[in-house]
Amino acid sequence: MLNRLVPPPSHPLTSLVLPVPTVRTLPNGARLHLLAGAAQPVLRLQVVLPAGKAHEPTPGLAQLAARLLTEGTATRSARQVADEVAFYGASLDAEAGPDHATLTLYCLSRHLPALLPLLAEVLATPAFGAEELAQTKTRISQNMRVERQKTSFLAGEEFNKQLFGSDSAYGRAFDEASFNELSADELRAFHAAAYAPAGADILLSGDVAAVADLVAETMSDWVNERMRGGTRPVSAQAFIHSFTHSPSHSVTVPGSMQASIRMGRPWPALTGPDTPELLLLVKVLGGYFGSRLMRNIREDKGFTYGIHASVVPRAGATSLVIGTDIKGDSVTATRHEIALEMRRLQDEPLADDELEIVKNYTLGKLLGETATVFEQADKYRQALLLGLPADYYPELARRTQAATAAQLQALAQQYLSPDDMLTVVAGA
Repeated sequence: MLNRLVPPPSHPLTSLVLPVPTVRTLPNGARLHLLAGAAQPVLRLQVVLPAGKAHEPTPGLAQLAARLLTEGTATRSARQVADEVAFYGASLDAEAGPDHATLTLYCLSRHLPALLPLLAEVLATPAFGAEELAQTKTRISQNMRVERQKTSFLAGEEFNKQLFGSDSAYGRAFDEASFNELSADELRAFHAAAYAPAGADILLSGDVAAVADLVAETMSDWVNERMRGGTRPVSAQAFIHSFTHSPSHSVTVPGSMQASIRMGRPWPALTGPDTPELLLLVKVLGGYFGSRLMRNIREDKGFTYGIHASVVPRAGATSLVIGTDIKGDSVTATRHEIALEMRRLQDEPLADDELEIVKNYTLGKLLGETATVFEQADKYRQALLLGLPADYYPELARRTQAATAAQLQALAQQYLSPDDMLTVVAGA
């Protein structure tokens, strides 16, 4: 008879093998990365450009330019773009992050030939029309006003400001007044500088066999017409690091019953020599539901519904972030317990059973995150943009399996001192 009180046996992950994409360099300098997976007749085409916040000469340009890519082109109105995408049951979206902007198309593989000319036009000749510009500014400004009523948003904003510096791309706060002054001419100049094919990585994943040559041919014809006047690409802004040890900052939110805590510090880049063990250490601290912080602060103390610790990688700087939302009267006690769990990791080696559990969780999650071709493409894209070695994920799996309690304790002593953490509290 099956005893449901006894969990099924676990089996260690002996190796992780990910497919290797085919890479072509197109005549215009763009790189086409092909990752085949024909289980379903669908594909994803992503165009990734160095057009994030780190590359904008004026705050707000990266986000605004990305939002407006699909809001009309030289020959199509915003409605026509949306209608054409909807007709084929596809989706086409653009977003800008800290370092890169990404245009993403999902569609059935048989519809890609009809949609490719639209994607190429969206990339090369966005209209930046006056009506769409005004509407997009209004939407973004309204959304930011709503976000700034949340203690969680305010804590994260202040945390980045203090960690990276208020004048850096990663630490700059949104300024509605200056954002609303951005002009179509500034957008066109930024588009000319940042949306150039020579800086682009094109990732085509899924059922790609029948369309790979067509994508290569079409994207080879992509030219940024606005660069013909001699505009040169902009460089990424230098990372500004103003963080000093042990600062604590607060953001007062009158009338709030809730408070949000963000705690963390600069962290080694994922290219560092101790990355697998450091990621495992962060998992132990607060990276999954059975973590130290969750068991203490949620399950035992009942201060929060959830608390997390994570490593946030960027091209110019990586950080450790611990975050939670709690009742305003639990701030001091919560901070005390977070520090206590850090010191426990420094003072006491992990028990064998806890180490095995967190290893199994980490490796199982890694397997789950590489189950589909699109997830595999996401891992490849992260490695590509962060400059990680080709064997990063297989090596991550191998060293996670081999990590010892002594290694994690030594790393905790080096990186998890409470006195080295920046702390921001937003709320009452």
